[in-house]
Amino acid sequence: MAKPLVRLRVVEIGLGLALLALLVRAGQVQLLEGRRYAASAAAQRTERVVLDARRGTLYDRHGTAIALTQETYHVGVAPNELRDPAHDFATIARQLRIPARDVIRAQNRRYAWFAGPYTALEVQPIRAIRGVHLEPVMRRFYPSQDFARAVVGRVGDDGRGGGSGGGGLERLLDSLLAGTPGAAVVLKDRAGREYESPARVIAQPVAGNDVVLTLDAELQEIAQRALDDAIDNMEADGGDVVMLDPATGEVLAVASRRADGSMRPSAFTETFEPGSLAKIFAAAALITYDRVRPNDHVSGEGGTYRMPGRPTPLTDEHPLPTLTLADAIRVSSNIALAKFSARLHPDEQYGVLRAFGFGAPTGVEFPAESPGRLRPPREWSRPSSASLAIGYELAVTPMQLAAAYGAIANNGVLLQPSLIREVRAPNGTLRYRHRPEPVRRVVTALVAAKLRDLLRGVVEAGGTAERAALANFQLAAKTGTARRVVGGRYAAGQYTASFAALFPAGAPQLVVVMKIDNPQKGSYFAAQTAAPVTRSMLEQALAAGTVALDRTRLANVSPASERSPNGSLEEPDGVVPYVVTWPYTPDTAAAQPDQAIPDVTGKPLREATRALHRRGFHVVIKGWGVVHHTWPAAGAHAASGAAVTVFAEPPPLRR
Repeated sequence: MAKPLVRLRVVEIGLGLALLALLVRAGQVQLLEGRRYAASAAAQRTERVVLDARRGTLYDRHGTAIALTQETYHVGVAPNELRDPAHDFATIARQLRIPARDVIRAQNRRYAWFAGPYTALEVQPIRAIRGVHLEPVMRRFYPSQDFARAVVGRVGDDGRGGGSGGGGLERLLDSLLAGTPGAAVVLKDRAGREYESPARVIAQPVAGNDVVLTLDAELQEIAQRALDDAIDNMEADGGDVVMLDPATGEVLAVASRRADGSMRPSAFTETFEPGSLAKIFAAAALITYDRVRPNDHVSGEGGTYRMPGRPTPLTDEHPLPTLTLADAIRVSSNIALAKFSARLHPDEQYGVLRAFGFGAPTGVEFPAESPGRLRPPREWSRPSSASLAIGYELAVTPMQLAAAYGAIANNGVLLQPSLIREVRAPNGTLRYRHRPEPVRRVVTALVAAKLRDLLRGVVEAGGTAERAALANFQLAAKTGTARRVVGGRYAAGQYTASFAALFPAGAPQLVVVMKIDNPQKGSYFAAQTAAPVTRSMLEQALAAGTVALDRTRLANVSPASERSPNGSLEEPDGVVPYVVTWPYTPDTAAAQPDQAIPDVTGKPLREATRALHRRGFHVVIKGWGVVHHTWPAAGAHAASGAAVTVFAEPPPLRR
């Protein structure tokens, strides 16, 4: 009888120990390891995802989008979740333009994945289909792939300007454009797929700032097209074009291209010897220090002049028996400028070149800008003064030249060039507005006016740039043809043709600098290459309606002394009739207070236009459908009669 009792006791003790062990283990799991297991369970059921922030948009000065971020989608399909697989797959294939073989393959999978990316309009008809899972992704989009590509740059592989492959303004302005990502928690099933239930947002993403560039889209197109044609027609190695507003320092266009079609920011980063374009700066020093009089003459030496210490003689393409400073600039005489520059002390000549900004970065908002090269006088050799006067022993970028010529146009004040016009918050609030930033006064207003007069002679009959003359407007300009430096040495038979122009000559609104590297077909002289191309660009700019030119100031370009002496109403050469809109509205709008631009986002075009007209604004429409945004943005203030550009897009499709 004892044996069964013993056995029962053993069983009781065993069960007790097992229960005790179970309790101890449960306590250990619940109390000591509970957090770890809870976290593991949550990780299997939930996932923390990053919500991408919309990267800010880059606009041109008129509100045309240059680089913008669109929300696109990857599409996943779970065939076992579809209510009507045959019909639903047909709809998906038709909407996403998926080949039939891919549809058949997808039907036999547990989960089909279509990367796309697809736009919101493309996925709108399939959103409501059960079993379709959309994964939003932000994609940087450039409406015109080649528009100012060397300046704008591209985002990197990580979608940010600072990542691998990024560059240009996208990289420089990354901290302004990037925004702040958000975070959310989503639920998953045991297979790891996300439920269609809403995510729990931990932090909302904050969109990046929008940046308005100083670039003028129409001028940029004109510059790029002209440069492309010049390189192709002249079989050149490459070239650059810079257009600048001399009154504000705003860069209106920058085009750079190589013969192979590649685009790199050479207007900011690559230097060249400017040749005769630098002669006007020698003239600036001579006039500033009163070392030359209007009637001072030097001998032209028959077109060939041997200087002491210089291994090769100076030559002139258009020799004259004697030359004044005006003659020297007009026919681009190397001999005369070399002789005149001998009247300057090296410190004086260097000081003026340095004051015009050579040998230092311009300060334009662009990464890795080159400072160029200008050696101090202690490093000069005996012929350095003459070489610098005719544009050698000096390395500059096209941007430096544009800024320096801009100082001549701006009555002697050098301005820091700028590519950034405005920075706006995502809600349209203005955070930054460019104001002209004077660097220094280089020459007096009187000296600047004399320099412009010298440059006018270059475009007149007998000047080296007479082929650049416009029919109805006077131009101030300078040609430059210089030997090219390749690998640290002058390359035989290779030249750089360059041209700088101030338009119009009397009160310049535009500075244009064009450089063509090693033109092979036809002449290599700037008078036959860069000058006519610049004239063509200016003619196109005048014909364009939206180019940033003050046309009221272009109405009369000739002084009163050039008008008909008999008082007739016939227009002499050089005068353009004043054109007004009809019906005529007097200039009283400027005195009216600014109006707030109403918010017409989401409204039909007709309703939005009516609302803007009621406020007294002129409306420019781009696109069709419903209003996406306006430029200037809603809430901003503009003068009565100002133009408001309305950007519209088709309404989303409904099922």
